[in-house]
Amino acid sequence: MARAAVGWGVRDLAKNAGVSADTVSRFERGEELLPRTLEAIKQALEGAGIVFLNDDGKSPGVRLRKTE
Repeated sequence: MARAAVGWGVRDLAKNAGVSADTVSRFERGEELLPRTLEAIKQALEGAGIVFLNDDGKSPGVRLRKTE
C-alpha cells in the first residue's frame, strides 16, 4: 500500500532501499526478512513521504505526509 501511494514499482523501492527487487517481493509476500532490511525499506518509504499509522495495533495503515 505504501509503495503504491508514492507511485513506486518494486524496482523503485528496491533501489531506494538498497535491496534487491526479489527482497521487496519477498517482503510483500509476508516472508521473514532481517530487521536491518525491514528498516531500510521503512526508511526509504518514509523518505518518500510515507507516514506509518498504527493507532490501535490491530489496523495498521499508511498516509502521505502533508506538504506545506
